[in-house]
Amino acid sequence: MRKIDNLPNPFESTYREFLDEPPAVQVQVFEDDTKSILSENKSPDLSFRWSINPYRGCFHACAYCYARPSHEYLGFGAGSDFESKIVVKPKAPELLRQAFEKPSWKGEFIVFSGDTDCYQPLEAIYGLTRKCLEVCLEYRNPATLITKSYLIARDAELLAELNRQAYAHVTASIAFADDEMARKVEPQAPSPSRRFQMIETLTRAGVPVGVLIAPVMPGLNEDQILKILKRARQAGATSAGMVILRLPGSVKEVYLSRMKKEFPDRIKKIENFIRDARGGKLTDSNFHQRHQGSGRYWETIERLFELNRKKLEFAIAHRPIPQTFRRPTELPLCRSN
Repeated sequence: MRKIDNLPNPFESTYREFLDEPPAVQVQVFEDDTKSILSENKSPDLSFRWSINPYRGCFHACAYCYARPSHEYLGFGAGSDFESKIVVKPKAPELLRQAFEKPSWKGEFIVFSGDTDCYQPLEAIYGLTRKCLEVCLEYRNPATLITKSYLIARDAELLAELNRQAYAHVTASIAFADDEMARKVEPQAPSPSRRFQMIETLTRAGVPVGVLIAPVMPGLNEDQILKILKRARQAGATSAGMVILRLPGSVKEVYLSRMKKEFPDRIKKIENFIRDARGGKLTDSNFHQRHQGSGRYWETIERLFELNRKKLEFAIAHRPIPQTFRRPTELPLCRSN
């Protein structure tokens, strides 16, 4: 990887992510000269096979982010390094086009991003996610996106066109209805209020949007599920899901340390409620278990979610993803009379 000097300031971009002062952390940016861009998922717990991550590390600094340990593979830490040492893949669009040209590629849908947020602030400078979406549109390859960022609104028309010609779906990741509480746990991410605005903007443009309450943190945010669902539905979201908190590897230490700092009077309750929803454990990394809660307490949360999902008429799944992929060279030639 190559460190980048004198990178343009993302806070001087047209697309601002912060209403308050930028955090004091010194951001360092590295370029990754990777040779491939599509990551193949083989986990039985996930519903997709292919994902693309134009960035590694995430400036949003969410305490619970399950992707933190992946930064350790780069020789960085899972704590402040994950939030301040951001790796970009400048050749991502070129590599995606190369992947689409391979005879083995059959046009399966791609998830942006399976790891860190593809619309974090550096996207305002590099535009890698947008360029990759333009490649998807060129080849009519279906894509879904997961993000916390209002920056995606910049690409509303592009996403709407991709949805018309192939398939596009955006999932807004929202863990809180309370902006103040969210700032303590997701200090550098756009506020929940901004994310509800994002849903509304994309929906008006013709982009289907769902809401994912991710993660549900026992002892902290389960009482906000109903409010999140109501506000998301009012903004135009048509599908809803939720996922329980995961604390793999170094994430456990980062998360509990943040909880102790921001909620000192609730830390014991938080730990106890996590254990109650995890069969006595703080985390479970086993396949088929890591995304599932257990026990009466978690069952109550699931019933609450499902009752209100039905009441608000959210769908469980999106429409079937069509087989629309075709290479530009495969387009029929126009004949003149």
